[in-house]
Amino acid sequence: MSLSTTDPDAGRTHGPLGRLGVFVTEHRRLVALLWVAVVVALGVFAPQVEKNLSGAGWQADGSESVAARELAREHFDGNTSSAIQVVVHSVAAPLTSGDGPRVLADVKALLEDESRISTVIDPVPGATLSQDGHTAVLIAGAGVDTNEMVRVATDVKEELADLGTASVSVNPTGASLLWSDFNDANLSAMLKSEMMSWPITLGILVLAFGALVAAGLPLILTIAGLVASAGSLVLLNEIVPISIWAMNFAMMFALALGIDYALFMVMRYRAARWGAGHSKQQSVAEMMDTAGKAVLLSGVTVLVSLSAVMLVPSPSFRSMAGGIMIAVVFILVATLTLLPLVVFGLDHRINKVALPWSRPGAVESPRFRAWGEHLWRRPVVWGLGALVLLLVLAAPVLGLKTAMPSIKVLPEDASARIGYDIVKEQFGDGAPGTLLVVADATDADATAAGLTADPGVLAAMPAMPAADGSDVVLIQAVPTVDPSDPALSATVDRLRADLPGSALVGGAAVENLDLKTQLDDSTPLVIAVVLVLGFVLLLVALQAPLISLLGTLASLLSTAAAFGVAKLVFQDGHLAGFFGFESQGFLDAWAPVFFFAMIFAIAMDYTVFLLASAKEHYERTGDPQQAMVGALASSGRVIFAAGAVMVAVFFTFAISGPIPPKEMGIVLGVAVLLDAFLVRLVLLPVALRLTGRAAWWTPAWLTRILPAITFSH
Repeated sequence: MSLSTTDPDAGRTHGPLGRLGVFVTEHRRLVALLWVAVVVALGVFAPQVEKNLSGAGWQADGSESVAARELAREHFDGNTSSAIQVVVHSVAAPLTSGDGPRVLADVKALLEDESRISTVIDPVPGATLSQDGHTAVLIAGAGVDTNEMVRVATDVKEELADLGTASVSVNPTGASLLWSDFNDANLSAMLKSEMMSWPITLGILVLAFGALVAAGLPLILTIAGLVASAGSLVLLNEIVPISIWAMNFAMMFALALGIDYALFMVMRYRAARWGAGHSKQQSVAEMMDTAGKAVLLSGVTVLVSLSAVMLVPSPSFRSMAGGIMIAVVFILVATLTLLPLVVFGLDHRINKVALPWSRPGAVESPRFRAWGEHLWRRPVVWGLGALVLLLVLAAPVLGLKTAMPSIKVLPEDASARIGYDIVKEQFGDGAPGTLLVVADATDADATAAGLTADPGVLAAMPAMPAADGSDVVLIQAVPTVDPSDPALSATVDRLRADLPGSALVGGAAVENLDLKTQLDDSTPLVIAVVLVLGFVLLLVALQAPLISLLGTLASLLSTAAAFGVAKLVFQDGHLAGFFGFESQGFLDAWAPVFFFAMIFAIAMDYTVFLLASAKEHYERTGDPQQAMVGALASSGRVIFAAGAVMVAVFFTFAISGPIPPKEMGIVLGVAVLLDAFLVRLVLLPVALRLTGRAAWWTPAWLTRILPAITFSH
């Protein structure tokens, strides 16, 4: 018994997605009510997203430094890496005179009134009280986990700063403050970038769609997807901590994919409705069977690419990938259910407020057809030129260095950075990166001796017994170098090799080092998994091994070129003044693994659109030239417009906020620029031209294994 649904208006049998489209048109009220219910139910929680999501999680689960931190929090009143360090500094006189005693007392009282702080440790001469008496550091012990301590820092930092006077300053610092200040600066940058990008995005969409109403359709998907995903993240945060960055990235992907998918779908609907003259329902069905199938495959590819990031055992990375995946799922579902409902309801009104040259029923772009024919005639010149340019841009990546973010990611007026600089000036270069070593009490003397003897340690404090009477001790040691100095890694490696077996070396700087090591170890695996899964999905979708392989490998070129540019900008400092940042001398260590997955996901999005269109033309004609030229004619405008929107959105991040958003903006912006305009509109069509029929050849044994998927209807 056949499950096919036949549209009486056209006398055609639809595929599964076409039947879904018909179902949506026949049950519009039900689908609309379901979407309203979802958006309202999750939208209730959405406004809490910035407040509820966590600000920490940048750690390597299972590492020695995390184990040391948890032991210190449990047995030493929270005197650990997430403790808040309040720097009280007087320029004119020692803190024992003038406003000093009152400010110190007020700071201590405020900290003691905060229930999430376990204890307040007074300044200790020679350790947290400077020799001249002008600087004192009070330690607010972590009574809660790292994520909650970031919230504590956010809640108390302004009150603490207000306790300062004209002669005495109060600047809280430490890892929790760093993430609090960074999250604030990052949120401000995100909001600024969004305000800048929306007018540009809308302008490009109006040009791409040729009508104001049609240009607004992606906003429906974006808003619905964002509200639903934001509410979902708030609820999920009750089960497992979700990084605030998950929402930031989800916002970008929701906008980018919402635009991509709406462009592809609406243009196909208009072509079927006004180009081919089909009925509304038949046009929706054809849109779903062709463009909808490509969108579904694209969405699955994006999800698979991002899922590989889950292989990195770090809460922040897993929650960021998860947040984006949730947004992608909602955007995908909205595209395949809400968008058909909207275009069916609007129909001819989609073309309202149209530009004079708008051709809503156009199936193909004459300009991109002409471009395709030109590429067909001169493939070697254009293909070789694009390849050489990409390789030249990629060459600097061979000298790329990575490290965890330094204090330079914060604005110079951020409390954490001011306090950091004061501690460094008063107590030594390594003081902001104090090591926390937890060891068995029986190994206390040997651990202290090992720390004192190491050339990378400036000074070690006396062993501190556990506050709860446990048989462990805590020894704090000041390194000789700044926390971002590569020499610190060598010191930590020596200590871990030479200290007694019970000694666990930790501290905020060491947690960064352990996370970088984990990222370096995970990156090759993530890249390999992404490439293999991407190839498999393309193979299933296209049923053609050669072009699936070429489409997958082509993504590496734009990715490598983007990181080559990033090396020149962020590591070497070229254009640092233009973009308004101070070079750290390296690229942040989380960029390669996370940005690779994001770039590959976006690149495969374009790849699916182009090659699905090429496969559709090849299925209809059996002609490689028609496949290549027809694919550019029908999908080139979508890829060009979507790429232009993404580049505009990403580059707005490059000119606002701290370094990490700038890295994101430049790396992703350059990657999309190169991938959309060089790889997908030049290199991949040239590959189709040069491989000819071989591009679509499939061995018989593989045909029997793969599911039957076609794009022509």
